[in-house]
Amino acid sequence: MAKICIVGAGSIGCYLGGRLLAAGADVTLVGRARIGDELRTHGLTLTDYRGGHWQVHTADVAYETEPDVAATADLVLVTVKSAATASVADALKPLLRPGAVVVSFQNGLGNADVLRAALPQQTVLAGMVPFNVMQPRAGAFHQGTAGELEVAASPALGTFLDTFQRAGLPLVERTDMASVQWAKLLLNLNNAINALANRPLKEELSQRAYRRCLALAQTEAMRLLVRAGIQPAKLTPVPPAWIPRLLATPDAVFTRLGGKMLAIDPLARSSMSDDLAAGRTTEVDWINGEVVRLADRLGQRAPVNARLCALVHAAETAATRPNWSGNDLLAALRSAT
Repeated sequence: MAKICIVGAGSIGCYLGGRLLAAGADVTLVGRARIGDELRTHGLTLTDYRGGHWQVHTADVAYETEPDVAATADLVLVTVKSAATASVADALKPLLRPGAVVVSFQNGLGNADVLRAALPQQTVLAGMVPFNVMQPRAGAFHQGTAGELEVAASPALGTFLDTFQRAGLPLVERTDMASVQWAKLLLNLNNAINALANRPLKEELSQRAYRRCLALAQTEAMRLLVRAGIQPAKLTPVPPAWIPRLLATPDAVFTRLGGKMLAIDPLARSSMSDDLAAGRTTEVDWINGEVVRLADRLGQRAPVNARLCALVHAAETAATRPNWSGNDLLAALRSAT
């Protein structure tokens, strides 16, 4: 049986690892001591928005705080925050056996490149987790939105495809991962808006003013992608170029047409919102900040996404978490252009 190690066992890592464990896979989780203590007490409870439920008992959870266990792994899933990618790559470099497969299931665009540069003897692949995972209580992880795991196509994945299929997490192999990552990033531009709104995703997206904020951020990004010659992949029933127009429609129209774009649990929030709630540094620089960096490379500006970065950074250090109304946030973004 293939040995799988998940490095960065937070919400995404614990959910993926738990689903794989529930299907009988050989999985070791690596993460912070606090999470390890929770799992040793409560085990793993996995649920999803469709009513799925899986349980992994404490005795069946292998959890470590150091990545040394990755030395025997055939497959390593990296799920750390983007800011920690370089340090994780350095830690894994002397450990991993030649030929091991490493998949970056992280936000942002360049994490696989960072890992690949440090791990030349391994097969490093970019991956994408399209769904949101939240932690409602200790040891419990809930998939709140739809989607399937996507990963750069490689013959090296063949050994693991059945394992993920049995877990109900099929790996969709893509030959256009750069386009997939940009398409995911366009959707993730809402993470900052959701974090600043401080309300569930479904409630936020039901209000036209918030959707108009997202439409501004996406339109700005799409203009830059066209200039750069980058075509984002189609990840939803609606092509990426059409989404800003759909977002700007009245609530009744969006409810009728946009409801098919993405199934969302009523309680789900973005990971960036969860980070603000927990007092953690967010990944805004690897999401909206990617648009700003693309603009810089092209000699252009991205004032909407730059403003979102600034507002989220301000929220990270604020004594009281802000709760932006849709109209106020929309006015702030429009004033930046």
